[in-house]
Amino acid sequence: MKRFLSLLVVAILAGAMTLGMYKAFLEPDAVVITKNESTPQTSIIPAAYSTTNLNTVNTNTDFTIAAEKTVNAVVHVKQYGITKTPRNLMEYFRNGGTTERRIQGAGSGVIITEDGYIVTNNHVIDGATDLEVTLNNNKSYKAEVVGTAPQSDIALIKIETDEKLTYIPFGDSNTAKIGEWVLAVGNPFNLTSTVTAGIISAKSRDLNEYDGNVQSFIQTDAAINPGNSGGALVNINGELIGINTAITSQTGSYVGYAFAVPSNNARKIVEDILEFGDVQKGILGIRGGTINPKAMQEYGISVSQGVLIASVEEDSGAKKAGLKEGDVIREIDGLPIRKFADLTGYVNSKSPNDIINVKILRKERELNLPVTLSKYIIQRYNIEDVGVEVANPAKEVLKKFNLDHGVVISKALSPRMQRYNLEGLIISEIDGKKVKNVLQVKQIIESKYPEEDITISLIDRDGEKREFVFQN
Repeated sequence: MKRFLSLLVVAILAGAMTLGMYKAFLEPDAVVITKNESTPQTSIIPAAYSTTNLNTVNTNTDFTIAAEKTVNAVVHVKQYGITKTPRNLMEYFRNGGTTERRIQGAGSGVIITEDGYIVTNNHVIDGATDLEVTLNNNKSYKAEVVGTAPQSDIALIKIETDEKLTYIPFGDSNTAKIGEWVLAVGNPFNLTSTVTAGIISAKSRDLNEYDGNVQSFIQTDAAINPGNSGGALVNINGELIGINTAITSQTGSYVGYAFAVPSNNARKIVEDILEFGDVQKGILGIRGGTINPKAMQEYGISVSQGVLIASVEEDSGAKKAGLKEGDVIREIDGLPIRKFADLTGYVNSKSPNDIINVKILRKERELNLPVTLSKYIIQRYNIEDVGVEVANPAKEVLKKFNLDHGVVISKALSPRMQRYNLEGLIISEIDGKKVKNVLQVKQIIESKYPEEDITISLIDRDGEKREFVFQN
């Protein structure tokens, strides 16, 4: 019996040792899961899943193709001018402040044709006596100004070369979307051929909401700094969708907000300059503004976005098409109009006599009206060298002076001219040429050399003709 018990104990110990050795050396490590009942479960947040076919979406956007297409078509624009400002008091007392100094500014430009037409900002070339353009291959050329559109800050310049230049084709800025990737190409701080990336942050952005000159910029967060002005804003296909123009900053350097003139507007300006010599501006012929809560209440409007028509100009396309005060413009050619900058941005890309389809809301009823755009006629012009502003006169004003031509002095600009009570008098001739409207005045003045005198024929309040010579 004792012998049996001894064998049993030995067998049990042997079995335990065998099992222990298997557990220790042969069995795989176990995955231990512990559960803490006191820890609350994580909340499940619903996710919005896109049904877009991922095969058609480039989830890893490649900017290299767009950069290669554009970097050789963006140029460095240097402008040289003359200033007579003295550098210090000693120079002022010695020379009376007349010492001339050569100054230099720099910006960017975009080649838009293989034969050397370049679009840039007006402020890049404004006041220049000489322009120099340097290509990405370091070749430099003299450039001439072909035409400018100061209100839109666009200028067209030209270089002469026998080689075919790389250029950037225009894209359609109307189809560009918020959130779309873009590249800004330019020469910030004279760092030539710089490419930065970002997205379109907003469209139809107006930076001068209260100055009467409503603008419509593309806003981007692609880094733009001094020197980028006049450079290219392109999509990932390498198409030009904007001309980089401005930044909003308290420091003068980029802080995340940059703005570009839409390519459709720039292209229209360029085409007008090449065909007509100046910008042919089509106008709708309304006055109004973006809908606000006060207007909604006053006019009983149920929609919160659009352009409310406050008045319609006589003989305009809007008047002839039947637009009325109180109408709300909701769409133009299918493009949603949410604010006044949407309207001006689109209309500024059109020409006189173009027909646009305007969708309006009139007393809760939608109407579609085709409108033929009128030709913009300049109404006022500042003759700065004379110190007066002139305007197109009403027929009864000319009749009062027994005239069939002339422009009326609407305002005296300089303190010297303000002493003479000139408002309401008629300028009948400039340099011996009869003037019938403000546009003719503008053309005569801007065709003169800077140092030329200006001879003004003025009809005084007694109907007598008097001549005055203004020396420059």
